[in-house]
Amino acid sequence: MKEIPAGPLRKQRQLHAAASEASQARGITTGLDRYRLVHQGLPELSLESVDTSTTFLGHALSAPLIIASMTGGTDEAGIINRRLAIAAQETGIAMGVGSQRVALENGSVAATFQVRGYAPDIMLFANLGAVQLNYGYGPDQCRRAIEMIEGDALFLHINPMQESVQVGGDTDFCGLLGKIGSIVRALDPVPVLAKEVGNGVSERMARQLIDVGVAGIDVGGAGGTAFQQVEELVGEDAELAAIASAFMGWGIPLVDSLRAVRSCSMHLPLIATGGIRSGVDVAKALALGANLCGMASPFLRAAMESEAAVVARIRELVGVLRRVMFLTAASSVEELRGHPEVLVRVSP
Repeated sequence: MKEIPAGPLRKQRQLHAAASEASQARGITTGLDRYRLVHQGLPELSLESVDTSTTFLGHALSAPLIIASMTGGTDEAGIINRRLAIAAQETGIAMGVGSQRVALENGSVAATFQVRGYAPDIMLFANLGAVQLNYGYGPDQCRRAIEMIEGDALFLHINPMQESVQVGGDTDFCGLLGKIGSIVRALDPVPVLAKEVGNGVSERMARQLIDVGVAGIDVGGAGGTAFQQVEELVGEDAELAAIASAFMGWGIPLVDSLRAVRSCSMHLPLIATGGIRSGVDVAKALALGANLCGMASPFLRAAMESEAAVVARIRELVGVLRRVMFLTAASSVEELRGHPEVLVRVSP
């Protein structure tokens, strides 16, 4: 396996680049602005009766939210993961950790991912790059990643854009689909989900992933953090940074990806990430077919401050979502997802 070129220093630079406003997508939006929620002046509900709880892959959550996979591998990342986990435990939502490859190859940093002691009850997702299945990884490494954090499920993240514009990127994506299917079968009954990281999942890709048996898909649509912009900000190589800059606006907007994937299966568990920024966004994504909604950079910025700041951000999201449900006459998350009058399209 090739050497990681920049190690902890690169991780640190990526972390701070991802937290900056400059990493947010330019030239493309989530598409959520094309829709509005329909106000119901007679909801026939009390606000107190609105139930934001849900289940995902058999795990009970207080709200349909996940702290999206972000970081690990450095001291600062370890502090951030701990704060995120404490907040997830306090508020009853799910959480993913960043790519654990660095910890599999350097056990001394494993502790920066190990948050179960701070969050004994949350649904926790392990995380590895799917492309590593072409660089010597297999079921054993996947199991080790899950065991490392006492995880409940595994994300295999898929990031050809990022790999193609970073120094030393792993760009051999040949034959990955069959290998993902092999991991799904080898890890059963542990759920294995596929996760794009900011450029979206197409209908074709979704059908391929469903055919090999993934337990769910995180669409990772365009409109939020753009990793081609993160790589431009990290700026380790001027030529690659220039190439990365040509891909501003690249990808499938969150809304289009979510609709495309949902059209392939009415029942596949779906996570919407990629530019979700408010409880209103969460409600729109749920109405469009998501089961969970995730955010990364807003929680990352809050965690750089304190766990209390993360808790406050989560409670604000849930508070807005609860009121959206009240004002759209949806007493439950499932009713919001299935309600025919919740959402209308207002622009192409």
